[in-house]
Amino acid sequence: MRIAVLASGSGTNLQAILDRLHGRGKVEVAGVASDKPGARALERAAGAGVPTAVFAAGDYADRDARDAAVGDWLESVGCELVVLAGYMQLLSDGFVRRYANRIINVHPALLPSFPGLDAIGQAVAHGVRVTGVTVHFVDEGVDTGPILLQRPIELTYTRPVHEVTEEIHAVEHELLPRAIELIADGAVTIDPDNPRIVRIEER
Repeated sequence: MRIAVLASGSGTNLQAILDRLHGRGKVEVAGVASDKPGARALERAAGAGVPTAVFAAGDYADRDARDAAVGDWLESVGCELVVLAGYMQLLSDGFVRRYANRIINVHPALLPSFPGLDAIGQAVAHGVRVTGVTVHFVDEGVDTGPILLQRPIELTYTRPVHEVTEEIHAVEHELLPRAIELIADGAVTIDPDNPRIVRIEER
């Protein structure tokens, strides 16, 4: 399966995908795109021989125009699954419809709790005893799509945010590649009777 990764920052989740999946028979990273020309993720991709592209928001009239260009580029590299890995731009409804049920995102909380920005800080500030990581399909809302995988992490009142963040990232680096692998294996379907339910039948 050919995937493309959209990333805005350092690309540690991209690196996990490259290390665990890329070129090992099931998954090929066909391209990596970013909204930031200086994103470290682009360097990681180039180092692995993966094509890259930049779609800076300021280069387009609006989000729809930018996402149309991103979508055309994804088609040009033969992308079958779009993976958001620290991509800090909201996607247009048109883009989501174009790639319906073919976009996944990793979020540093147990959705539907703490959607949006600074999910880790939200969880710590709220005093929850359990947080975690979610991989979900992307719909037109903000972190509202059907949940594919989740893994919890226990919190205590004394744990500093940076320590929680490190553990969250470690879980992301395992859970996101696993979700991609399950999709590549054909093990993932969305229940036709209840589109909120994602079924996983490992083979």
